[in-house]
Amino acid sequence: MKTQVKALVVGGGAVGTSIAYHLARAGWDDVMLLERDELTSGSTWHAAGLLPYFNMSYATTHIHDYSIRFYKTLEEETGLNAGFAVVGNLRMAQTQERMDEYMLYASTAETCGVPYQWMTPEEIKEKWPLIRTEDLKGALYHHTDGYINPADVTMAMAKGARQRGVMIERKWQADAFHWNGTHWEVTATKMAEKGGNLVPTDEQIVITAEHVVTASGNHAQRTAKMLGIKMPAIPVEHQFIVMDQDPELVKFRAEGNVEHPVVRDADAQSYVREERGGWILGVYEKGAPARFEYGVPDSFRADLFQLDLERIEDQYMAMNHRIPSCEDCGLKDDFNGPICYTPDGNPLVGPAPGLTNMWLAEGFSFGITAAGGTGYYLAQMMVDGEAEIDMASLDPKRYGDWMTTEFAARKNEEAYNHVYILHHPDEERPACRPLRTSPAYDRQAARGAQFGWVNGWERPNYYAPEGFNDHDSRSFRRGGWWQYAVEEAKAIREGVGLIDATAFTKHRISGPGATGFLDWFTTNKLPKVGRINLTYALTSHGTTRTEYTIVRLAEDDYYLVSAGAWHAYDQDYLYKTIMEKEEEFGRINEQDVTTQWGVFAIAGPKARDVLQSVIKDADPATALSNKRFPWLSMRQIELGMCPVTAIRVAYTGELGWELHHPIEMQNYLFDLLEKAGEAHGMKLVGARAQNWLRQEKSYRAFGTELGRDATPLEADLPRFVDLSKEFHGKERMQVTGVRSKCVTLLIDGPSDADPWGREALYHGDTRVGRLTSGGYSVAFGKSIGMGYVTPELAVQGTMLKVKMFDQLWDAEVVEDSPYDPKNERIRVDG
Repeated sequence: MKTQVKALVVGGGAVGTSIAYHLARAGWDDVMLLERDELTSGSTWHAAGLLPYFNMSYATTHIHDYSIRFYKTLEEETGLNAGFAVVGNLRMAQTQERMDEYMLYASTAETCGVPYQWMTPEEIKEKWPLIRTEDLKGALYHHTDGYINPADVTMAMAKGARQRGVMIERKWQADAFHWNGTHWEVTATKMAEKGGNLVPTDEQIVITAEHVVTASGNHAQRTAKMLGIKMPAIPVEHQFIVMDQDPELVKFRAEGNVEHPVVRDADAQSYVREERGGWILGVYEKGAPARFEYGVPDSFRADLFQLDLERIEDQYMAMNHRIPSCEDCGLKDDFNGPICYTPDGNPLVGPAPGLTNMWLAEGFSFGITAAGGTGYYLAQMMVDGEAEIDMASLDPKRYGDWMTTEFAARKNEEAYNHVYILHHPDEERPACRPLRTSPAYDRQAARGAQFGWVNGWERPNYYAPEGFNDHDSRSFRRGGWWQYAVEEAKAIREGVGLIDATAFTKHRISGPGATGFLDWFTTNKLPKVGRINLTYALTSHGTTRTEYTIVRLAEDDYYLVSAGAWHAYDQDYLYKTIMEKEEEFGRINEQDVTTQWGVFAIAGPKARDVLQSVIKDADPATALSNKRFPWLSMRQIELGMCPVTAIRVAYTGELGWELHHPIEMQNYLFDLLEKAGEAHGMKLVGARAQNWLRQEKSYRAFGTELGRDATPLEADLPRFVDLSKEFHGKERMQVTGVRSKCVTLLIDGPSDADPWGREALYHGDTRVGRLTSGGYSVAFGKSIGMGYVTPELAVQGTMLKVKMFDQLWDAEVVEDSPYDPKNERIRVDG
């Protein structure tokens, strides 16, 4: 057995074998896979093997699409039939709102090239008469997918991997990981059968690997402990039952009819598919418990839990309603096994936090569907440095160190029972909330704040009157909250508003090497002392890794502000890069000060008036003037008794300041500003109105317009890229050129809806791009959006179409920053 390899994959399920296969296919000829038991002995063996395309995530849709296409090629390559039944996938809707969901998804699917068809209840009944359809509104049909045999597809990938030189070693358990400064040393123990259990022997070896990938499935918590990191990957029970033969189904097939598609009745929280003349029913019910929060017992192998039929009684009765012929079928077999989940239902794929060359592929609730694509895109990240799609939404660091076992277990249970709920784009899930709150949380709640969840933080989305129910207001169109967001947006455009931005990620970078490092690390010129700039840190491929506002406090002292949703993601990259470059640039001090500073953003034509009434200064009348406090500058000021690092910038595009203050003084400052604002009609404003306003200014946002699949030049931000200096990723950025370009569009859409930023863009009958953001413009009185199109169409005045509710709506490419393009309002003096 070899003890020195380029890459070691730990875990022999579908995900692990796919990663090993794709690393070898990408050119790495020294890859080993370790499996503690037999291949497929984890969740793979009891998976139902469905291949659902449906997913609202752009990255996950690409992953699923690759898997489905890849699995169809395996037999030709390996000679093994992966058991792929391309029967299609029928998603039925009992309500118009469910159809609205499918229409939003379908437009998202188009942006990834995923094929689909619409079917009426009559068309369903004509083709598959055993399905009851009189209570349906319609269905979304993916004719290119279906289901697969999980064990067969895993073995096919394993054979393909072996053919490409991968060494697959079974009955070896990884028991320790040690980074020696250049390589990983992985202690592996030989496992043996004893009395039906798998037990460690005295035989141990140490495998040295340049890279390690963990795909340990249900054993993720054990893996996390060995690595000294946190992972919110914890299994939840999943049940499905196999029915005896259905005589009506046997007759239907005997007459020469094709196999039924996978029939998904989302409003009944279940799916059904054919199985040897009978049916399989799978459910996503409420009350399914998390298991193995602290690790899988040694005695648990390819085992199952006891079936809980009472828990799935409603779904069983719904199946009898949907397919009446199955009502008299007996129960043939049952499965209740652990399926790993994460709090948002998406896997953890990418570099492990704080570790070098350690890669995670954990938390797969749809592991068979995602295995092929995960192997493909993770191999790109490892071999080439980046994947061709932006994988940030799946990054393991989207949950920071604040995450605990209790949080992960309860949120994973919630994610499980939310699989088939209506996935409103304005949805907020309630489990484990509130958890992270700024001091002003109670005050904001008392004033009607309806909170959103950002990296654990509670952040006001909007403010509503007493008795308003956010849950009931949600919609795929303009929800009940829409009118309040409109009023808040108008307040900032016409008067003044106050926004809580405490969730911002904040770092302090100082020391002799700080200036040289940041100049190399970011694209823009560094600001002078007392000034700020907007800049980008790039990937090695020249695409956008992080957006920063940099405030220069002193010659070698900088305050960096980035997106609150990406705290651990930004911190890990910043820390690892500093460690790598400190020897070159000199000592660099990095301090995470996120929870030390609260942030209020005050903006609007009357913002200066509010602050002027509470600022303590020798000459308060001029303290906030353009002469003493110009746009894009920083000043240390005092508001009442609160010391404030004030930054003259506003994400809304109006006159405004960000007020960075000691977190312990937040309530004092909130009360001070609220009282001062009364005379000027100041409103409290939430994140949804702010999101609309920033689109009127064409301000790009990280995670939507900005990401690892586009360069700053493709985002059309050349003013923030200083090509006269050298910076990380510059050469690759220039070589890449402009493949697509970011534009702002004003949209004549439906009267009761706005785009969400997931829709396809058309020029005539040709799909030419996609929206990345969407909303409503109070300045123009119509829908607005931002997105990417082919460069030749990124010209002011170009007429495009946006796909919404299965219709094409007129959209015009407008000038960048259509609202106040000369920035006169944000620079106004006083």
